[in-house]
Amino acid sequence: MDIFTGCLSLSAQQWLRLLPQNSKTAFRKQFHHNVRLYSARRVSLQVKANGVEFHCEQSGYGDHTVLLLPGALGSSETDLSNQLEKMNPEKFTVFGFDPRGYGRSIPPERDWPDNFRHRDAQDAVAVMNTLGRKKFSVLGFSDGGTTGLILAAQYPEHLRKLVVWGASSYIIEKDIKAQRGLEDIYTWNPKRMEPFFQIYGHEYLQAHWSKWIKANRNCLAHRNGDICKAELKNITCPTLILHGMKDPQTSSEHPVYLNKHIKNSRLHNVPEGDHYIHIKKADEFNKMVEDFLLE
Repeated sequence: MDIFTGCLSLSAQQWLRLLPQNSKTAFRKQFHHNVRLYSARRVSLQVKANGVEFHCEQSGYGDHTVLLLPGALGSSETDLSNQLEKMNPEKFTVFGFDPRGYGRSIPPERDWPDNFRHRDAQDAVAVMNTLGRKKFSVLGFSDGGTTGLILAAQYPEHLRKLVVWGASSYIIEKDIKAQRGLEDIYTWNPKRMEPFFQIYGHEYLQAHWSKWIKANRNCLAHRNGDICKAELKNITCPTLILHGMKDPQTSSEHPVYLNKHIKNSRLHNVPEGDHYIHIKKADEFNKMVEDFLLE
């Protein structure tokens, strides 16, 4: 199965080294035909869970397993390459995850039920279970951060630590206004739009970006914007909340609310940071995250 044109297959022996040592022999032989070398630091693989073929990427070989959750319509490739490529490979084994209907996890086409973030959390746990990773930390960006909150609340037995940025547990009118200002994808920064356009094309990207905004409007109208407020009390793992203080897309009340309602959490504000602190300040961001995860 060619996931990327021109990529090189890993040998079965090389792939087996990437799998957990306690994996059963049948499992360890299951994936090697679906693995491709993506870069010097990354491999890509397809993992079937909950009836969907999910695209994942893996880097590193350290003892601490980390799962990356991208933002709305995002993917490992568009959102989290700096973490896959630059986190310490000796300390961490990092998995990028494209949710169903996002990135390379198409088909299926994305749909937008009321509980789509909860479904993404269920899918992510199912993928990690299939990979034999029962205990891991989560890094969640933007809407993926909200999915991370839900995952940590509903599956506390799987979580070591949680890091979120640009995330929220509810939606307010100010959020909708910011999203409407970006609804036309041609208003995006061209550098930011290009990798999305290469994956989706204009039609799919515009249609589903608008549907994501509509789903948020429906949440505000029918549930008073509540996504997972009541679930925050169930998060027990150590949690780091990062906030770019110049983020035009995430109201400053959201990280404060999370810090107040998640026990064992801390909030770190990045004075000159915006919504993309993990990209624009990747080295600083990765150091903060690695230090927290290794405490």
